[in-house]
Amino acid sequence: MSTTIPVIDIADLDSAATREAIHAACRDWGFFQVTHHGIDEGMIASLKRQMHAFFAQPLDVKREIVRTANNPWGFYDREQTRRTKDWKEIYDYGPPSGVIEPQWPARLPRFQPAIRAFYDACDALALRLLGAVTMNLGMPASTLHAYFRPAHTSFLRLNYYPRCPLPARPLDPGAATTGLGVNPHTDSGALTLLLQDEQPGLEVLHDGDWRLVEPRADALVVNIGDIVQVWSNDRYCAALHRGLTSADAERFSAPFFFNPAYSVEYAPLPTTIDARHPARYRPINWAEFRARRAAGDYADQGEYAQISQYHAR
Repeated sequence: MSTTIPVIDIADLDSAATREAIHAACRDWGFFQVTHHGIDEGMIASLKRQMHAFFAQPLDVKREIVRTANNPWGFYDREQTRRTKDWKEIYDYGPPSGVIEPQWPARLPRFQPAIRAFYDACDALALRLLGAVTMNLGMPASTLHAYFRPAHTSFLRLNYYPRCPLPARPLDPGAATTGLGVNPHTDSGALTLLLQDEQPGLEVLHDGDWRLVEPRADALVVNIGDIVQVWSNDRYCAALHRGLTSADAERFSAPFFFNPAYSVEYAPLPTTIDARHPARYRPINWAEFRARRAAGDYADQGEYAQISQYHAR
């Protein structure tokens, strides 16, 4: 077993060797990094420039597009994870859906095209990776595409972690505390693609220890979320991860959360169930689960939703 997160070259994503590497990473870590992912370097550089420009604005300017309980897209600086406030600022973008519209910073004309371009590139890459994961679970690659096409609820987040005077690094896997950029959690959706900067800070819980995910300029981090854990009937487990802060350096990252349409209900795939492995989960409605999880992140409202609450009885 490797003690460092796997790095996988996906130039030939359809090859048996690449799919086997993804299978092992999902099974053993729930995390991996991908190189030769096909997203243009110039597009990534533009995204980083606009991210830095946005968070460099005065706080009152950023709050002109603050997100609300009725519109999840925009700026926010009071987010919680597991009912504990994170040390970060964020900007969230998702495509328009009825009355909900993205909010754009008026003073940054190049921000919108950079965000949209990177969002679209991540969406296409995530669908390809989902096909590889689906095949590894014994189903045709396109089996789950209908859950994400034409409608889906994926969104792009920009994270800014300012310098923190009292950075935290608790050893307890379940510890949620002030001084962490993001408190320990699993992602609620299917897949997450993450662009890191050069400042280390992402840690993954592996074999009872927190392992740092070393930033690579040529790679994106990929992790499976709760939905893939359910589809796999626990063959693949979504790993706890957290974001550290530093007293000496600020940090930026951009996760893309690949989420299905709100109408989707998910349960273990039939290829993961047999006499020795009965279904471990009852069907879960994505809209209901996402709303419960978001309530705990946006504000201290109700119990923090976890997939363990949906175990089959």
